[in-house]
Formats: sequence, structure tokens, C-alpha cells
Amino acid sequence: MSLKIDNPLVSVDWLKGHLNNDNLIVLDCTIPKVTAKSCNKIEEIKVQIKGAIFFDIKNTFSDKTAKFPNTVLTPEEFEKKAQELGIKSDSAIVCYDDLGMYSSPRVWWNFKLMGFDNIAVLNGGLPKWKEYDLPTEFPQKTQSSKGNFKVNYQPDKLKYTKDVLIAIENKDILIADARSKGRFYGTSPEPRKEVKSGRIPNSVSLPYSSIIDDDLFKSKEELKLVFNTINPKNKNFIFSCGSGITASVLALAAEVSGNKNYAVYDGSWTEWGSTESLPIEI
Repeated sequence: MSLKIDNPLVSVDWLKGHLNNDNLIVLDCTIPKVTAKSCNKIEEIKVQIKGAIFFDIKNTFSDKTAKFPNTVLTPEEFEKKAQELGIKSDSAIVCYDDLGMYSSPRVWWNFKLMGFDNIAVLNGGLPKWKEYDLPTEFPQKTQSSKGNFKVNYQPDKLKYTKDVLIAIENKDILIADARSKGRFYGTSPEPRKEVKSGRIPNSVSLPYSSIIDDDLFKSKEELKLVFNTINPKNKNFIFSCGSGITASVLALAAEVSGNKNYAVYDGSWTEWGSTESLPIEI
């Protein structure tokens, strides 16, 4: 019987119990933080969860011809690339990343955008997996047989600059920004030098780090309280960040809390802050 995932988050214990399921695919969705500082210390040797497949957000699953980083692929391209990874229509997918809770929700959101629901994020990611001394291995180069994954595109989950410009004046939509408060209020510099400081007018600050404790999402009830506090009138959300990565963390958190009225601004602040004539608040 094919494995079905009924929760957008799964625990380390859950994954341990299902790791050998025939239709389970575990995706290593790791990318480095754009805000990470380079240093001279020796990096830890890369390992992955046993049997995992690397999901290359930057080089395979983003539009390399686009002006801005992490731009989503067309549905046709996504379907082709997912099939090349061996993903099937009946696959059950678990995403994780080396940082605990950073880039894996972006992959979860990508699949949701493409109409695929049998997917979850590993709560706590690789740090929690290793904390329990569960099986890892050095990255493996494996050739998967082509899958039969099919896209069922859900365009309502994706927003563009023109949509956000309209949303600024729409009292039924709330724009929430996952960047740090320093970047939101313009007191900390942007990591990309070509991008201006500030925020989208009428947006609110919700740093993605504020909904995570020790690499784990806060509880469903705590997340409900967070979203109800900034959005007591239950407006539709548009989530933004630097380049669409941590906006997806907010999207996952909203889903966990039971709120499905959200979309992600794909270009996020990198596009907004480097485009002339768009309004900016400081």
C-alpha cells in the first residue's frame, strides 16, 4: 500500500519508521544562507540521511535565465526535472535541509505550487536526525529511473510584483516579511549590495526565526497565535523575504496552523528593492 502523508510536517521518529517504504523519497534540499559569513574554519564533512536524493534548488530547480535568484521553473520544466529525479505520481516525499529549517520548505512549497500534496518537511532537519544518531551516509551518486510525476499547476500560490503592488492597497490582503527586523526596518544592510534597504509599504514583519525553536517549528497552537496576532481579521497572506526561500518557511507555518489562504511573492525583496519606481518604506 502506498504511503500517504497527511501532515505538512513529520518528525524524526516518523521518518525513521517509514524510511524503508517503497514509495518514499527523501530529498536533501540544502542551500547555504545568503546572510552566512565566510570564515576560515574547516567545514564539517557533508553527510545526508540514508537514501536521500539531492534536490538542487539553485542549479536545477530555479530558472537560471531569470534576473533574480531562486525564480521558480515553468510547470513544464519542473515536471521534466522532477521526473529525472525519479519522482512518481504516487511518491511520498519528505524534504529536509542541513540547517534544520531553512530551504526545505521552499521545496515543499514548489511541489504544492505544482499541485502535489503527498509531501512534508522533516521537522528539525538533519540536525535533529543526527541528534538521535540515526543512519546517515556520504552523498551518493545514483541514477534514478525516470518517474511519471505530473504537474497540476496552482497559480494562486504564486505572486508577482504587479500583484504585490495591487495588494498594498487591498485591505483584504496582508503582506508578511520573513526577513530579520533589522533588514525590514532598514537598520541592517541587505546581503546583496545592489538591493536597497527597507520594506514593502503596509507590510508587517514576521521573521522566520521567530517561529522556530531549536530547529523545530513552534506548536500548531503557538503558530495559530502568531498568525492571529499579526492578522486578527484573517486576511489573505502574501509572504515575502529576501529571495523567496524563507517566505516559504512562513507558508509552511501557515499550513501547519491550518491557514491555507496564502501565496509566496517569488521575487521578494531582491526584486522589489532593486526595481526602480517601486514604493519603499524605511
